[in-house]
Amino acid sequence: MGTECNGKRMRFQGLFGREVVGKFDGGSITSDAGGLLLREVERATKIIGQFAACFRDYRDRESVEHTVYDLVAQRVYGLALGYEDLNDHDELRRDPLLAVLVGKGDPLGEDRLRAQDRGKALAGKSTLNRLELTPAEASEKSRYKKIVVDQEAVDRFFVNVFLQSYETAPEEIVLDVDATDDPLHGRQEGRFFHGYYRCYCYLPLYVFCGEHLLCARLRESGIDASHGAVEELSRIVGQIRERWPQTKIVIRGDSGFCREELMSWCEGEKGVDYLFGLAKNSRLIESIESELEEARVEFERSGSAARVYKEFRYSTLESWSRERRVIGKAEHLSKGSNPRFVTTSLSGGEAGRVYERYCARGEMENRIKEQQLYLFADRTSTAKFRGNQIRLSFSSVAYVLVHGLRRLGLRGTKLSRAQAHTIREKLLKIGAQIRVTVRKVWISLAGGYPYEEVFRRVMANLRGVRPLRC
Repeated sequence: MGTECNGKRMRFQGLFGREVVGKFDGGSITSDAGGLLLREVERATKIIGQFAACFRDYRDRESVEHTVYDLVAQRVYGLALGYEDLNDHDELRRDPLLAVLVGKGDPLGEDRLRAQDRGKALAGKSTLNRLELTPAEASEKSRYKKIVVDQEAVDRFFVNVFLQSYETAPEEIVLDVDATDDPLHGRQEGRFFHGYYRCYCYLPLYVFCGEHLLCARLRESGIDASHGAVEELSRIVGQIRERWPQTKIVIRGDSGFCREELMSWCEGEKGVDYLFGLAKNSRLIESIESELEEARVEFERSGSAARVYKEFRYSTLESWSRERRVIGKAEHLSKGSNPRFVTTSLSGGEAGRVYERYCARGEMENRIKEQQLYLFADRTSTAKFRGNQIRLSFSSVAYVLVHGLRRLGLRGTKLSRAQAHTIREKLLKIGAQIRVTVRKVWISLAGGYPYEEVFRRVMANLRGVRPLRC
C-alpha cells in the first residue's frame, strides 16, 4: 500500500485493523541525546575550551551573538555526533539539544537579535565557514573573516591534553609516527599524484601515544613519508620534557621513517630511543640465511608458522653514518619465506621481544582509520591548504573528545574498547523529547533504549571526574 500525504497527516500500511497514521507534531525531539555525555567530558577536561583559546577573534564584540567557543563547540560536537558537513548545520542550528551542548542560555533561540534568526539558537554554515577560511593575516580591519587560528597554539594544545591525562609522569612512553593517504577529488591547493596510492592526495603525518593523538599535520604528498618528522617530534618531545624531564621516550615507526636524519636526532637526544622497521634487501636476507632454513625445517615439521630471530650489527653502504643494531625475523609461512627486519637504538632485551614490541605499532593504524572513517579526517575539500589543515584539526579535536569519553566514561564497561562509530551508535544516538521551561531543560530519553544501565554507569564515571583547572 502506498503512502498518502496531505501536508499534515501521513497514512501508512495498517496493522491488523488499526490505522497507522503519522504527523510531524512531536515538538522538540532529538536523535542525539547521548551527546550530553560529551558535554560531561568537556566539563571534566576543557578540551573544547582549550582548543577555542587557540583562535584570535577580531570581530566587533558588540555585534557578536556566537562566541568563538560557541562556534568551535558547535563544529566539534557536530563531528562527534556524525555530522561531517557544514551544510548540516543549517538544520542543526534549530536543535535545542545541540544548543544545550554548546552552552547556549537560550536553547530555543527565542531572543535572537534578528527576526529571521529566531528559533535558531546556533550559527549557520556561513558563520561556521569563517573558522576555516579566515586567512592568517586577517585583523580587525578585515571585512568578513576575522577569526584567526594560531597553528602553533593548536600544536601545543594536543600535547597539553595528552599531558593532562596523566596524574603522574610515566616511566616510559612510546610515540608512534606514521603517514597515510588522504585522497582528494577536486583541485585543492597542494594536491599531488602519489604513485604508491595511485591517486591525488595529501599525506598527513600522525603522532600517537597509545590512543592519545599528539599531532595531525597535513602535508602535500610529493614528499618522503618521513618529511618533517624530526621537526614535529622535536617540538613534541621538547614540550613533554617541560613536564616530564625523566620520562624515557621511544619513537616507533615503519620503514618509511628509517632515515639517517631521524635516527641521528634520536641518538643525539638524551632519553630518546627509536624502533623502526627496516626495508629488506639482499644483504640483510643473506645475514639470516641459516635462520630462514631453520624456520623452513620447523614449519615442515610442525605445519604451523615458524619464526627464528637473529640480532646483528649492520650499516648501509652509503646512507647511514654508523653501524646500528638490527633484528631479523626469519619466518616461514604456508606461502613461503617471510623475512622481516627492524633497527633500534634500544640496548638489551631478547631479540624476539624487541621485534614483537615493534609489531605493536599496528594499533596506531587502527586509530588513524578510526579518525578518518568515523570522524571525517579525510573531509579536506576546501580549496585552500590552510583551510584543510584547520578541518583536520577540528576532526582531531573531535577524536580527542570521543577518546576522552572512552577513557574516562567507558572504563569498566563492555564498551571500554569501542571505536568512535560504536560509541556513537550505542551511546550518543538516543531519541529524546526536549522541553525548555524557565528553570529546567527536561530531556525525556526514549524508554526503550537498550543500553540504559551502561549509560548510567558512564554518567556516574564522568560525574566522578574532578574537573580540570586551566
